[in-house]
Amino acid sequence: MKDYVVLNKIKESGICAIVRGTSADSLCKITDALIEGGVNAIEVTFNTPGASEMIEELVKKYSHQMLIGAGTVLDAETARIAILSGASFILSPSLNIDMIKLCSRYSVLPVPGISTPTEAVTAWENGAKIVKVFPAGVLGPSYIKQLKGPLSQIDMMAVGAVSIDNFADFIKAGACSAGIGGELVNKELVEEGKFKEITKRAKKFVDTFNKIKQN
Repeated sequence: MKDYVVLNKIKESGICAIVRGTSADSLCKITDALIEGGVNAIEVTFNTPGASEMIEELVKKYSHQMLIGAGTVLDAETARIAILSGASFILSPSLNIDMIKLCSRYSVLPVPGISTPTEAVTAWENGAKIVKVFPAGVLGPSYIKQLKGPLSQIDMMAVGAVSIDNFADFIKAGACSAGIGGELVNKELVEEGKFKEITKRAKKFVDTFNKIKQN
């Protein structure tokens, strides 16, 4: 899938579920719960043991239903492993130019992490069409609104402490989507097998996003 197709799908869905530190046994149950809740983009972070194998498994089973990406990718070497595993988008908490260029070479969407206008422009100049504003919870929705003023050409994903309480504020401020971790794929819920609660939370985020886009 071409990078621009993936970008459009991320913008259409508005929500990327972040899966971190889970077991391979729970992964499919989490994914099923998210799909049932209407979420169709997921990232497995590379500080999760067995992340590349998990991505491969998701691609085999769910690539017709979900966008599958890799998160916490810090360098080009890790990006290559993720791409070989089948990831269609690569997120990083930081700005690494080599990672952007490697992803672009293989038409895989890079989503580098930025927290300043200079980093956002640097990412854009090196080929990134969307950036991950991180840590969004610290910077706040108004920060994204300020960034989007002079940098309206750059799509922005809010990541970091995004909750159902502030999600709408980030989207209204100009974020095209949000990466959501613990507020959606909660570790305790997974350990207790409460996957229906994950579905319930997913529906809340999806409904909130759809309502904003309809107005």
